[in-house]
Amino acid sequence: MLKPEYEEVELGTAEIREVFRSSKWGNIAGAYITKGVVKRNAKARLVRDGNVVKDSLTIDSLRRFKDDATEVREGFECGIGLGSFNDIQEGDMIETWEMREKPRV
Repeated sequence: MLKPEYEEVELGTAEIREVFRSSKWGNIAGAYITKGVVKRNAKARLVRDGNVVKDSLTIDSLRRFKDDATEVREGFECGIGLGSFNDIQEGDMIETWEMREKPRV
C-alpha cells in the first residue's frame, strides 16, 4: 500500500470589512464572502496587499448575525474568529482551504 497523497483545495475567500474588538474572544473579523464557501474548522491564511501575513490558521468561530454557523456561502456576511491570532485589519483577505486525498491512478 502506498501512502496517500494530499492536495490543497481552495474553499473560499472572505474580505474583512470591519474589525470588532472583544476582551473575551479577541478580535473578530466582520467579513463578506467574495468567493466560494467558508467553513468552521477549515484551514485559513491571512493575505494583506497580496502578501501572506499568516499561514496555517484555523477558523475557530463562524457566526451569521447572532447564530453560530457551520458554513457561510458566497454573497453573505459573517463574523470570523481566528482564535488567538489578532493582527487583522480592514481590507485583509482570508483564504480558506482543505487538504483532500488525491486519487492514485
